[in-house]
Amino acid sequence: MSIAEPLRTVLRSASREVVIGHDTRFTIIGERINPTGRRIFQEQLRAGDFSAIERDVKAQVEGGADVLDINMGVPLTDEPDLLAKAITMVQGLTDLPVCIDSSVVEALEAGLTAYEGRALVNSVTAEDERLELILPLVKKHDAAIIALPNDHDEIPMEADKRLELTAKIVRVATEEFGIAQADIVIDPLAMPIGADTTTSLVTFEVMRRIRDDFGVNMTCGASNVSFGMPGRHTLNAAWLPMAMASGLTSAIMDARTPQVVEAVKAADLFLGHDDWGMAWISAHRAKQAAVEGA
Repeated sequence: MSIAEPLRTVLRSASREVVIGHDTRFTIIGERINPTGRRIFQEQLRAGDFSAIERDVKAQVEGGADVLDINMGVPLTDEPDLLAKAITMVQGLTDLPVCIDSSVVEALEAGLTAYEGRALVNSVTAEDERLELILPLVKKHDAAIIALPNDHDEIPMEADKRLELTAKIVRVATEEFGIAQADIVIDPLAMPIGADTTTSLVTFEVMRRIRDDFGVNMTCGASNVSFGMPGRHTLNAAWLPMAMASGLTSAIMDARTPQVVEAVKAADLFLGHDDWGMAWISAHRAKQAAVEGA
């Protein structure tokens, strides 16, 4: 069987371009602008207070994020309005491209309309009705899409089923909606290691097969893998380089955790995505200078 040509997914803000690819350095998608599990942040957003977003943007940019995921899923609010306001605010704070994160179609529409650039949309599943609702929006706004290979039944635990659903997503997106295969980013479904210690082996297999069979880029919620376990940063810092070697090209992750970010940067070097180690060396020198300055 021939191996698929690796593809590049291009995202843009008004002034910056970020490329997700198998032959480029790993793309860090900062996960922090998300009110899930953050009660105080939710209360602030309900009151129209967006000050926490400014702090979160600053911390993630300083931590090394390449793209910022923006989720405004706050109960009892107008999510489309909140998301449009948050995206407008973030665009005024940074030139990083954004990943627009919502399960509400109206919110995605509002976010894509407010965004001045080429966004990544998070996300769609392999369910027919979700594909029919969300893919036309992605095409209309010339965005890229994160797609999860699960359907109305459940999250499949078998690699073959995830590959089967990936094939369906790619076929429907490209043939029925005219979306370029390079603009489909698959989430291979990273599951908590605490629930089943074999789950990562399946996910790594899925990553390798998606890379080889389709050439598309991949992302995932990297923090999921350590959920419920102690020493989460250490687990995430070990898991991500292994996933990168299996074909993962980006992750939605906490860019504020140096241990995990540095593991990714080190893996970039060993995988040949940091020419002459210049990014690693310059980051080390910057860190040294900051220590000496302090």
